[in-house]
Amino acid sequence: MTGMNENPAELLPEICLGASALVGLLLGAWLPRRRQWPGAALAVIACTAGLAAAGVAAADTPSTVFGGGYAVDAVSSTVRIVVLGGTLAVVLLGRPWFRADHRETEFYVLVQLAALGALMLGGAHDLLLLAAAYLLASVPVYTLVGFRKDRPGTEAALKYYVVGAALGIFLLTGITVLLAAARGTAYPALAAAFPTAPEGLVAAGAVGVFAGLTFKAGAVPAHFWVPDAVQGSTPPVAALITTLPKIGALAAFYRFAAEPLVPSTVPWPELVAALSVAAMSLGNLAAFFQTDAKRLLAYSSISQVGYLLMPIAVAGRADNAQEALLYYLAAYAVTNLGAFAVVCALPQARTLDDYRGLLRRRPALALSLVVCLLGLVGTPPTAVFLGKLGIFTAAVDGGFAWLAVVAAVNTAASLFYYLRWIRPAVSGRPGPVTAAVDRSAAVLAYVLATASVALGVVGEPVLDALGGALGR
Repeated sequence: MTGMNENPAELLPEICLGASALVGLLLGAWLPRRRQWPGAALAVIACTAGLAAAGVAAADTPSTVFGGGYAVDAVSSTVRIVVLGGTLAVVLLGRPWFRADHRETEFYVLVQLAALGALMLGGAHDLLLLAAAYLLASVPVYTLVGFRKDRPGTEAALKYYVVGAALGIFLLTGITVLLAAARGTAYPALAAAFPTAPEGLVAAGAVGVFAGLTFKAGAVPAHFWVPDAVQGSTPPVAALITTLPKIGALAAFYRFAAEPLVPSTVPWPELVAALSVAAMSLGNLAAFFQTDAKRLLAYSSISQVGYLLMPIAVAGRADNAQEALLYYLAAYAVTNLGAFAVVCALPQARTLDDYRGLLRRRPALALSLVVCLLGLVGTPPTAVFLGKLGIFTAAVDGGFAWLAVVAAVNTAASLFYYLRWIRPAVSGRPGPVTAAVDRSAAVLAYVLATASVALGVVGEPVLDALGGALGR
């Protein structure tokens, strides 16, 4: 901790999003209902300015600001860049879907608030800020899921809200227990108190915090809302749900494990490893015979969280755990958003069979889909391949070689359901639903698929930059 630092410039990326959301909300109240494009423009400007500020802050020495409550380090900098870039992609994907909608500006405002919550999760260095960030990352997304006010969206939003409220209670209960055990909520105070605190209290509190973070990450056992929320929402919202909250939640999970919990005697690594196995295995098994494209990607996102939990399980045990996690987060975000960009580009396609003949009619779009789906498997030279190589190495170095074996088996098994989507896309006669293409979403799909490959090719210097120290 560097002492009290209340310089607002330290939180410039977060301020850009928050100010843009506030101004956008006021702007939307005065704009004509059919002319709300300035809301999208404002969101794009805020994300671009936030990315620039995050890039500058990433070069600074790791520290904590605002009384040690918020960390500015390699973890938070990566979250900022990935989440802001993902938010920019979601805004661009959502523009064609919500253009001329009477609540168009509200969509952009909610997306920015959800992204702001994810940023706060990634930098939270105090349990009280973690709880506030959890709520900020949750409430706007509940609204986005039910934004269309149709039956599937309303049902999905209700299920999402009920599960989130229940797991939020577990999170707050866990924080209360840890406060009783350590007489504080700041991470340095927790780390100093946990070795001598009652082990039962620390274990119970940690489980409560884990419960809340597994919900935000969409991990087992708090994953039941994911497929319904993704299927019941529009594709741009589904892209957000399966990407942005996960980034913040997994970064918060890692920070909580690597700082306060490492000195404790609680066997939390074994618990996280068990959650990892459950998520990757159940996600894959549920995805095997899905025919709906969005639902398949929903279960795919659950299985991906299983892999992302692996470096968290070895936090403090493997030197490369942090860089492996952060690189995989970036790789997953780019690749998953690319797959959803293809879904957005074909608004009439619902099932896997609807993509039949896509290669003949839209070869560039089909190639982007193949790159992103094989990228999610971890096929070289995509970024996820290097990410999986990193987390497998971290698991072995951290004494969880068996976990790396389970992950490798699950990776091979996941190829089955991705190929079930690729096969119709590259064969057969084109169907009518592949004729209507949203050009802006298609261009974004090309960009993201290319970025997935490029990030894999230049991965080594990126990995070296992600190994910085946590905020002190």
